[in-house]
Amino acid sequence: MRVVFLGTPEFAVPSLKALLRSTETQVEAVITQPDRPSGRGQKLTPPPVKVFAEEQGIPVLQTERLRRDARIYDLLKTVDPELMVVVAFGQILPKDFFGYPKWGTINVHASLLPRYRGASPIVHAILNGETETGTTIMLIDEGMDTGDMLSRRAVPVPENMTAGELEPILAEDGARLLVETLPSYLAGALRPMPQDDSKATHAPRLEKDAGKIDWARPSRCLHDQIRAFNPWPGAFSTLRGQTVKVWRSARANQIHGGADSPNDRLPGEVLEVDREGIRVACGDSSPLVLTELQMPGRNRVSARDFANGLKLQGGEQFK
Repeated sequence: MRVVFLGTPEFAVPSLKALLRSTETQVEAVITQPDRPSGRGQKLTPPPVKVFAEEQGIPVLQTERLRRDARIYDLLKTVDPELMVVVAFGQILPKDFFGYPKWGTINVHASLLPRYRGASPIVHAILNGETETGTTIMLIDEGMDTGDMLSRRAVPVPENMTAGELEPILAEDGARLLVETLPSYLAGALRPMPQDDSKATHAPRLEKDAGKIDWARPSRCLHDQIRAFNPWPGAFSTLRGQTVKVWRSARANQIHGGADSPNDRLPGEVLEVDREGIRVACGDSSPLVLTELQMPGRNRVSARDFANGLKLQGGEQFK
């Protein structure tokens, strides 16, 4: 079966690899986003899907705006795909495009739909403290992740797992689910399942300033924020007038039972520095233990090294 694959980031690469290994599919072309500036030097960098596709000798077409790119429709006429597969492509597909193949266009989405429709399902699942998420194989329609579902599979989310740690797990699991689902779908043995819109939640793209820590919130919410925004955009606070990235934390009740914060402490106040980390008062009675931090222009370090380097004292305040 002739397939055109659309994807951009590292998350999409396992699905492309799985399609290349499958006896059901022949990937004829890849469509991806343009090269983008990256890193401190803002060097123009190709997306991971492009890098892998070119290594495999697959033709690659990069487009800034699929809807307005005539080359896309020339590609469809040339390849005449029977199926298209989309994984984290990053653009809205027009109906005349996604409806072109005989078997339609399939998407690998990193949530258990209808929960977390949108561009940032992994981050939002952790941000909301979910203990379970997963992947969904679905048919694309005109809505935002609203198409009928072909299959779903759940994945547990441990309490301290970051978004950066969860993403490759879901990428690999989604790739496996994709190739497991295709034979039944192509044989007509799968009945697409409509989503229950009444149970839908949304996961919009995040802005960089969403990482700002509000210490007046409960410690559990802050712990989830820190791990959800690792690696991007990074949770941050201010200490001694400088922006500090907080990369990892633990809830006090995870560490030897923890201890409640005194009621007279201000949110963000350093309660103590011990071998477990930096205990900081939050908006509830349970402090948050910071375990990995980073000062501007420095490397990430353990909380103990961070505190020793600054000679951090109890009573100082993150703001």
